[in-house]
Amino acid sequence: MARLSISYLWRDTKLPQAFRAGVSLHSHTNQSIEPLAFLAKVGAQYPAMRQLTRWLEKSSQARDGLGISYASGYWTPPMTPKQAFDLEWEQIEKLGVAPMVSITDHDSIQAPMLLSAMPNARPIPVSVEWTVPYGIQSFHLGVHNLPGSRATEWMAVLAAYTANPSHQRLGEILAALNDEPNVLVVFNHPAWDLYLIGKVRHKYLVNEFLQKFGSCLHALELNGLRDWNENRATRRLAEKWNLQLVSGGDRHGVEPSANINLTNAADFTEFVNEIRREKMSDVLFLSQYAEPWKLRMLQSAIDAVRFYPEFPRGSRAWDERFYHPDGHGVPRPLSELWLNGRAPWAMRWSIRLFQMMGRKPVSTSLRMVWSDADQLHLALGEHDS
Repeated sequence: MARLSISYLWRDTKLPQAFRAGVSLHSHTNQSIEPLAFLAKVGAQYPAMRQLTRWLEKSSQARDGLGISYASGYWTPPMTPKQAFDLEWEQIEKLGVAPMVSITDHDSIQAPMLLSAMPNARPIPVSVEWTVPYGIQSFHLGVHNLPGSRATEWMAVLAAYTANPSHQRLGEILAALNDEPNVLVVFNHPAWDLYLIGKVRHKYLVNEFLQKFGSCLHALELNGLRDWNENRATRRLAEKWNLQLVSGGDRHGVEPSANINLTNAADFTEFVNEIRREKMSDVLFLSQYAEPWKLRMLQSAIDAVRFYPEFPRGSRAWDERFYHPDGHGVPRPLSELWLNGRAPWAMRWSIRLFQMMGRKPVSTSLRMVWSDADQLHLALGEHDS
C-alpha cells in the first residue's frame, strides 16, 4: 500500500533526524540550454521583465548588424556542475543526514558524466530532464539513474523522439524505461502550463497523457519552484491517477532546492526501489519555500543576470551565459557579438535596475507586499475537507 508524507522544515526542524538520507531531485547546471523564446514569453507576464525584453528587442544590436532573435538564442544557468552539486550536497548535509544528488539538465547528461569522472568523485546517478513534445504542449520527464554503460545510447533514443515525436514511439520508449529496474521516471511540474497554451487545454492534455502512459510513470513531482496552488493541483492529480509524489527542486539559479525527499535508503538505487516498488515517499519542504513565491521567482530571474566575480571565466557576466547565432549560424556568447564589444547602454542600465530589485530595501518591501499567510497555513491541502 502506498505511503506518502509531506512535511515542512519550518514546522519541525528536527524531522530529518528520523531518516538516514536526503535526496535532491531535479536541479540544473550551466549544461542546460534554456530557450530565450520561452524566457521572453514567461517574462512578458511581469512588468519588469517585459520592459527588459522590449529593450533587448529595440536597442540591442550585435556585430555585423545582427539583431537579437528570441527564437534563435538561449541562455544557461550560472552554476557549473561542480558548484551546483556542492550547493545541493551541502544543504542536505546541514540537515544532519547523508546527501544524494541527482542533477537533471535539459536533454543532457553532460553534468553527471563530468562529475563522475572527477578524482574522488562522490556517487551521482546519470539523470536528465527529458523534453517530451505532446500535441501543442511539451512535458518534462525526470529520468533518473540511467544505466551508466548505456546512458549515451538512451540519450540518443530520447533525443530522436524529441526531434520526431509520435504517440506510438513514446509508448514504446516509456515501456522500455519502465523495464529498466533501477530507473525512476517522474512527471515534472505537471500542473504548469509550460508554453502558455491555456489552462483548460493543458489540463486536458495532461490527463490524456496520464491515461495513455501513466502506467509507465513512477511519480508526479511536487515542484520547489512552483507555487502552492500548482502543487495542490499536482497532489489531486496524483490521487486521481493513483501515482506517488516526490520532490523536485527545479533549481536554475543559486538558491538551493526548496524541497527534498527524506529516505532510509543506503544509496540512490535503493531509493528508486523505495519509490517504485515499496510506494513510499517522504517529501520535505525547506524554509525557502515559505518565502513569497513571486519574490522567489523574481530572485531566480535576477540570478540569471547577476555578475559572479568568483565564478570561472566565461560564466561571470550575464552576457557570457546568453548565446545567439553569429552571421554563420554558430552559437556564441552575446559578450562576443555586441557591437563595439559592449552591451547597449540602455540594456546595461535596465539590467542594473532589475538587479536592484533583489537587494534591500526593495526586496524587503516586495516580501511584505507578496506575503500570503493563508497560503502558508493551508500548505499543500493535507487538512482540506
